[in-house]
Amino acid sequence: MTGTDRYKTFLRLLPSGDNPTAASHYPLSTAETAVLGREPQCQVVLDPLVYRAVSRRHAEIKPVLGFESPDGRRFWQVRDLNSANGTFVNGERLQDCRVLQMGDRIMLGQNGPEFIFECQPSKNTAPPVPPIPSTPSAKLNLPPVNRRIAPVPDRLSATAPPRRREPDAVSLTQLFPILSTGRQLTHKAYLLPGGITVAFVVLMFIAVGNPFAFNMLLAAYLAGAAYYFVYELCGKHKPWWILSGAAVVTILLLVSPALKLFVFVFRQVLPGDLPTGDVAVPFPVLLIKMFFGAGLMEELLKAVPVFAVYLLGTQLRSPYRERLGVWEPLDGILLGSASAVGFTLLETLAQYLPEVYKATLSSGEGAAQLASLQLLIPRVLGSVAGHMAYSGYLGYFIGLSVLRSRRRWLILGIGYLTAAGLHALWNTVGSISPVFLALVGLLSYAFLAAAILKARELSPTRSQNFATRFYK
Repeated sequence: MTGTDRYKTFLRLLPSGDNPTAASHYPLSTAETAVLGREPQCQVVLDPLVYRAVSRRHAEIKPVLGFESPDGRRFWQVRDLNSANGTFVNGERLQDCRVLQMGDRIMLGQNGPEFIFECQPSKNTAPPVPPIPSTPSAKLNLPPVNRRIAPVPDRLSATAPPRRREPDAVSLTQLFPILSTGRQLTHKAYLLPGGITVAFVVLMFIAVGNPFAFNMLLAAYLAGAAYYFVYELCGKHKPWWILSGAAVVTILLLVSPALKLFVFVFRQVLPGDLPTGDVAVPFPVLLIKMFFGAGLMEELLKAVPVFAVYLLGTQLRSPYRERLGVWEPLDGILLGSASAVGFTLLETLAQYLPEVYKATLSSGEGAAQLASLQLLIPRVLGSVAGHMAYSGYLGYFIGLSVLRSRRRWLILGIGYLTAAGLHALWNTVGSISPVFLALVGLLSYAFLAAAILKARELSPTRSQNFATRFYK
């Protein structure tokens, strides 16, 4: 890669604590984009063993075509490629594109490798034309000089590329943007979630006056919204029907005779018999009972669809086996969380809401319906820090056991016990104080979020990840 004829533009990698001997120069092309990252296909390849915070395709530096300063300098802009740890220019996190100025410092991730954008005259730069002497008597046989002065462009913004002068005409697509957005409308504008929301709103208007149908629709929408949040954080495409199937299989397990087998093993054979009524039980004893009767039992039940999808994937040929099966931690998180959605919906609508309705019916029909609605909303939305957190966390370990198959049983054991422990802790502290309940919920979500971040880092398809950032 070379720079312009008159100037050579390049990136200079500064030495750092991770690599004190690094002092490489990377020339920039005036026609091609330079990608910085750990992938061997990148134009600027960084050692993955040294720069662990750098993404496979971290950032790109692209020439701004069609623009040149009066002295022959070209312009380049830098853009982050949805990296995990961000790109920083002169200490500021890059949000979109930014035109580079000579001397700008580009850092890949906080405390990552740092480059300096530099521009130097090339050796074949033509010498400047000597000035015409002001003495009237001086006579020089000089060729005619083109007196036309090139217009000086406005000073470039530090955050936007230079712009050509545009005519004042307004195009049809500017007046009617919907005619030109194309695929961007469906891929970047959340058109599908918005359309689903409108559909649910219409259906809920229709269901007004029918409490059961209204609660079903509201619970389904809230559960879908909570799951969509986790899906966007994971950033891996998975067919909607395989995710919905995981939720349906869990619901079928809960209404089938298989549930009696789970109850028999964990609550009768093992010490998981849950207390009934207002019987006072010491905290350690209650924690043990919840660990076996709720944590181990329910997490294993919700993991059944994940294992089933894994077995299904082993029977398929590529590329369907990778697309549908469980081959990495992100697959396990997505399927485990989807299974938890089915569990939450059935548990809330078929168990908790009827119990609350009957308990408050003596105060009137309206009060019973209001109490049911007040329970439904926090239970379903709270599943992000509840059932979805435990099952998604266990799903991470199921996917990790496939990726690191030699230590499969150790990985599965740690994941299963940890997920069951968080579940049991939530059920136990609920009887003590809402403050402790909130702290355990936050802890559970932190475990899930940490698993998602680590799964994205370990993903074999990390360069294709579309994960959304919910921060600046």
